[in-house]
Amino acid sequence: MAVIRSVIRSVGAYLPKKVLTNDDLSRIVDTSDEWIRERTGIRRRHIAADGELTSDLGIAAARQALVRANIDPVDIDLVICATATPDRTFPATAVRIQAELGISNGAAFDIQAVCSGFVYALATADNFLKSGQFKRALVIGAETFSRILDWSDRTTCVLFGDGAGAVVLEAQPQHGTREDRGILATRLRADGRYEDLLYVDGGPGSTKTTGHLRMNGREVFRHAVQKISGVIEETLLESGYAADEIDLFVPHQANARILDGISRKLGVSPEKIVVTLSEHGNTSAASIPLALNHAFEQHRLKEGNLVLMEAMGGGFTWGAVLARW
Repeated sequence: MAVIRSVIRSVGAYLPKKVLTNDDLSRIVDTSDEWIRERTGIRRRHIAADGELTSDLGIAAARQALVRANIDPVDIDLVICATATPDRTFPATAVRIQAELGISNGAAFDIQAVCSGFVYALATADNFLKSGQFKRALVIGAETFSRILDWSDRTTCVLFGDGAGAVVLEAQPQHGTREDRGILATRLRADGRYEDLLYVDGGPGSTKTTGHLRMNGREVFRHAVQKISGVIEETLLESGYAADEIDLFVPHQANARILDGISRKLGVSPEKIVVTLSEHGNTSAASIPLALNHAFEQHRLKEGNLVLMEAMGGGFTWGAVLARW
């Protein structure tokens, strides 16, 4: 029976020009290249320039994705931007991206699920496209986390960077089988009881300030492996696939130890995992599309590949998406 699937037509990415290495950070806080690499796997991260906004990063990534898909911006009727670092409290960063790209029809809005934002945005766009309400979606993950970091806190400032990635989704008829192209299964979860383990200590409705990121790293790590592994298993069960059938595992790039723990728990071969953490750190909602773009440019992402994406972020929020490229 024919069904509508959300097919990923293309991917694009953008990283700011400024690079901050571990050695650079050692001159700002009490840390070292060896300390950071051993505990996180990160070697460097990109930092947005003064005056360079989250929307600017998202626009650059979106333009590349549109060119690669050979789609005119006016043919996009849904823009979703996943971000925890919007340009303004309102309007949505997606609206500025929409305007700068010359898109004036359809809808545009932000999704805030922190590091899980891109997974949440993909699932949201997928449901809109499958329902027939929209035909083509631009889904963006864009962050300027450098703006909310406490640069005197070595436990957090070494982890994060800025960047953006984007994909173009298109509603296409498929046969309704497990061999279809497009998004095959999604699972989203949240549990607000863990809010105080990873949060920003400010906001317009509380302190009237932006605030800084705060994290209990040990507890976040403990929950991450368990919760992400669980939601991946649920996603695979829904789709009817086994872990060893996945061609490419594209995880949120948070910490090398978390990636190792998840891969061991699920039995995913290391050569199937896309790891970009060392080059740009944790870019929150941007990390999965940045990793997708890296895989594409390294010719690791081929038509027909079964791709599994996952993330966990503050809240806690977590989720997974299974798609055939």
